[in-house]
Amino acid sequence: QVQLVESGGGLVQAGGSLRLSCAASGRTFSSYVMGWFRQAPGKEREFVAAINWSGGSSYYADSVKGQFTISRDNAKNTVYLQMNSLKPEDTAVYYCAARPDWSNFQFVYAYDYWGRGTQVTVSS
Repeated sequence: QVQLVESGGGLVQAGGSLRLSCAASGRTFSSYVMGWFRQAPGKEREFVAAINWSGGSSYYADSVKGQFTISRDNAKNTVYLQMNSLKPEDTAVYYCAARPDWSNFQFVYAYDYWGRGTQVTVSS
């Protein structure tokens, strides 16, 4: 069982930056692949980024490649999402999620554990 709590969201102007954090409970954090997803009003939840157990491999949605960076600190049981050059279309609730396997990491259904999300609002 893993409990996830996101933080770091807020209101930012276009072009600004935010760093989201996701703190995980439990002593097996390093055995989970971690993902970030987002859901804008009226839209389906979509994949943003994922990182493997050690942090040595990561993958990004095309829409955020070069703009967002996912990282993790297994000693702190925390995964991060650094978001730069934010645009109004990045406005959404951002969720972190955990699963034990690397396969299908870009799909919502593949994840076993979810946080409650943190709101990111980018004003123009």
